Amino acid sequence: MTLRVLPEAKAVQVPQGYSWDVPSNVLARWVDMPMAASDAPETVTIYDVIGEDAWTGGGFTAKRMNAALRSIGAKDVTVKINSPGGSTFEGFAIYNELRQHKAKVTIEVMGIAASAAAYIAMAGDEIRMGLGSFLMVHNSWGMVVGNRNDLVGAMDILQQVDNAQIDIFEARTGLSRATIEKYMDAETFFGAADAVKSGFADSVMDTNAMDGAVAHVAPQINAKKQLDALLAQSGVPRSERRRMLNEATGGMHDAAPTVTHDAGLDAAAVAQLLKTLRS
Repeated sequence: MTLRVLPEAKAVQVPQGYSWDVPSNVLARWVDMPMAASDAPETVTIYDVIGEDAWTGGGFTAKRMNAALRSIGAKDVTVKINSPGGSTFEGFAIYNELRQHKAKVTIEVMGIAASAAAYIAMAGDEIRMGLGSFLMVHNSWGMVVGNRNDLVGAMDILQQVDNAQIDIFEARTGLSRATIEKYMDAETFFGAADAVKSGFADSVMDTNAMDGAVAHVAPQINAKKQLDALLAQSGVPRSERRRMLNEATGGMHDAAPTVTHDAGLDAAAVAQLLKTLRS
């Protein structure tokens, strides 16, 4: 059975007009990290953003976690994480799935566990950090479009989200709420040793988390992620990035902002756009 008593992440209403995003500095670090392949039994890998991402054709969801755990059954499970975060609300659902697992959950941070991925990691009975890996915490992040009432309501909901994060971190680390709030306000990155020292992890793995890493993501998808990160660093919101990138790579111009069509992707256009943005 699970070894720790952790708080449930209560369901929080998604604010009207809200779209999730990942801080640009986190996204930039993540896209440059290799992805370590693993086909070990009783292992779940989270090597993507949290929540569906139609632009890259990926994203890790609570539905995927539920299916993986159902397949594994009531056995010890290892969850390997290299994720910049993503949807706060999907993250809470994934955290709850792991929290309710009927056997030991071991978390291994294989690159970065940021934002929603950070509190997903807290669901582990044992949390191990690879050498060179990072854990990052911050206040809830996203964009809200609407009138003043929508914005005020969104602020209240996002405060609830931050309180839920603090509840989880407080239970896992034993740190005071005031200390955790300071870490979140400062958008704090913890290296492996600092994460252990602060209670966010239990141990540092003997080997570098990136040793033996295998690039198993299609070059087309890697290019999309690089484009996304570069635009994010320029301050372009996620929904607008999706629209711009969809048009720039030959997608349908009348599609919704978060919908893309890989069949229309022009690899040469992607390469040229990357070159232009980096120059």
